Amino acid sequence: MASKTQNDDELDDSSAPLIEHLAELRTRIIWSMIAFITAMVLCYTVWNPIYNFLTQPICHALETRGQECGLILLKLQEGFFVAVRISLLGGFVLSFPIIAYQMWRFVAPGLYRNEKAAFLPFLVASPVMFFIGAAFAFYIILPMAYDFFLGFQQGPLQLPDDATAPVAESPLAAIVFQGSVDEYLSLTTKFILAFGLSFQLPVLLTLMGRAGLVSAEGLGSVRRYAVVAILVLAAVATPPDVISQVVLFTVVYGLYEVSIQLVRRIERKREAELRAQGLWVEDDE
Repeated sequence: MASKTQNDDELDDSSAPLIEHLAELRTRIIWSMIAFITAMVLCYTVWNPIYNFLTQPICHALETRGQECGLILLKLQEGFFVAVRISLLGGFVLSFPIIAYQMWRFVAPGLYRNEKAAFLPFLVASPVMFFIGAAFAFYIILPMAYDFFLGFQQGPLQLPDDATAPVAESPLAAIVFQGSVDEYLSLTTKFILAFGLSFQLPVLLTLMGRAGLVSAEGLGSVRRYAVVAILVLAAVATPPDVISQVVLFTVVYGLYEVSIQLVRRIERKREAELRAQGLWVEDDE
C-alpha cells in the first residue's frame, strides 16, 4: 500500500510541471491572438492605403506602357474579401514582433544563459531576413515579373469601353490586361511570402550548425544537390521569365554560400573554446 501511495505521489509531481507548461503556453497563445486580432482590426481601418501601396508594381508597369492603372472586381463580395485579405496580411506583419516575443517568453525559462545568448540573435535575425526578402521581391522581382506578363498584350492597349481610345487600324484582336483585384493580391502575396521564406535559409542553416545538426564540410559536399534544388525553387517561385529566375537563383545560392561561411565560423569558435578548456580531441585521419 505504501509503495502504491509513493508511486501516485511521483505521478502527481511529474504531472504538475506539465500542467504549468500548458497553462503558460495557453497564456502566450492568448496574448499572441489578442495582438494579431488588434493589429488586423487596425489594418482593416486603413486597408485602402495598404492596397494602394501593394499595387505600386503593377501600376508602374502599366504606366510605362501608357496604360491606366486599374483593377476590377469580378464578384460582388470580392471587395470585402480583398479588405479581409489585406487585413490578415497586415495584421500578421504588424503583430509578428509581439508574437515572437511571446514565443521567446515561453521558451526562455527552459534555456541556460549561454543557450539564451545563442538563440536570441536568431530570433532577431529571422524577421529581419524575412523583411529583406519581402522587400527584394516587392521592389525587384515583382516589377520584372509584371513587366514580363504585360508583354503578352497586343493591339490597342486601351480598354474596350474607353470612349477616348482610337480606332484600331490593325486587324489583330486586341489583348488588354483587365486584372482582378483578388487575383493580383493573391499573386503578390505568394511572391512576397516565397521570397521572405527563402531568405530564412541562412538563419535556418546557421541555427542547425549551432546545434551541431549540420557542418560546413557537409553543406559543401552537397553543394551540387543544393544547386539543383535552388534551380527548381527558382522555376516554381518565379514566372517563366529567365531574368527573374536567374536573379532568384543567384540570390538564394549566394545565401547558401553565406550560410556555409557562417557555420564554419561557428565551428571555429566552438573549436577555440574547447581548445581553451583542454577538451578538444583531434580527429584521426
